[in-house]
Amino acid sequence: MTVGCGAEPAFGASDLQAPDRHGDRDAIPGLIDFAVNVRGTPPAFVLDAVRAGIGNLSRYPSVADEQRAIEAIAASHGRPAEHVLLLSGAADGFEMLPRLGVRHAALIQPSFTEPEISLRAAGVPITQVTLAAPWSLDAGAGDGVPDDADLVVLGNPTNPTSVLHPRAAIEALRRPGRLIVVDEAFADLTLGADGRLEPESLASCDWPDLIVIRSVTKTFGLAGLRAGYLLAAPEVLGRLSAGRRPWALSTPALAALTACLGEQGHAYCAAQAQTVAAERALMLDELARVGLRVAATPAAPFVLVEVPRATEVKRRLVEHGFAVRGCANFVGLGDGHLRLAVRPAEQVRALTAAIGQVTEEMGNGSLA
Repeated sequence: MTVGCGAEPAFGASDLQAPDRHGDRDAIPGLIDFAVNVRGTPPAFVLDAVRAGIGNLSRYPSVADEQRAIEAIAASHGRPAEHVLLLSGAADGFEMLPRLGVRHAALIQPSFTEPEISLRAAGVPITQVTLAAPWSLDAGAGDGVPDDADLVVLGNPTNPTSVLHPRAAIEALRRPGRLIVVDEAFADLTLGADGRLEPESLASCDWPDLIVIRSVTKTFGLAGLRAGYLLAAPEVLGRLSAGRRPWALSTPALAALTACLGEQGHAYCAAQAQTVAAERALMLDELARVGLRVAATPAAPFVLVEVPRATEVKRRLVEHGFAVRGCANFVGLGDGHLRLAVRPAEQVRALTAAIGQVTEEMGNGSLA
């Protein structure tokens, strides 16, 4: 593990190292998309709910619309409705974090870049707590977090490593006067060794110092709609939502949330989690067959692979019809890794064939 504040990067730049550059920038129409972790298109029952919401666009989103979504979320996680805050996507929740009056934030890295962008924009001092490969948080990892850090942010499972941290390791980060933020954007697609869904999720925990941020955009194919939610104690929610604009979510987004967190949504998630696990297992076999090393045991709908000169490989793969996610803008990673979304076996085989062609073009002679 390494710890350090480091130089502040220049945000807003268009290069591959900019923290605000995400996989959607690589998913050019016409390419086979391994760059974005969205699972296909929305299921029919969600589209039906969204269409119904579109029929009400002439009126403002109502309190009743919001309450239906809140009650569905609360019931899903066994939490009181007072513990739920609706979000216009998970990024909306990260933008609220500076409202907590944070004095010193610690970010468990490598991880999703949006929390750092929001905190730095607000002038919050940040310490990067960079885990050593394979980036799994254990009960002693919290020793690297500065004692005066009053906010600790991590993903579970983590983007881009796909590592799923044990709940006990996250609990070990707790300290008096400190808030823990867990990004669970991909938690609804995780399975335990016993097949249990969401084995390490903290969404149902009512710790007063815990904030869980979740999204339905990945699993339900709703990235363009922007819909998510945050779970925390009422006092924390009050601080986060102070001064928030009215009608923060559109009527279609509220309808989608209600559908995704209902009975059909739960069944769909369970089925998708099984599909992801099966596709990922086949993907790992294929990557191993061609000599690509997976950098960490994956639990999410993406895997992190080691690839020499990854940025150049990524660029050349576009010429072969594939979009992949580079990792040059993740703290603790760089030009030696690519993140690949889990896809069906036929697409994976086509990708590995293309990577083989690219490495021959580059004269590497080896994928590893």
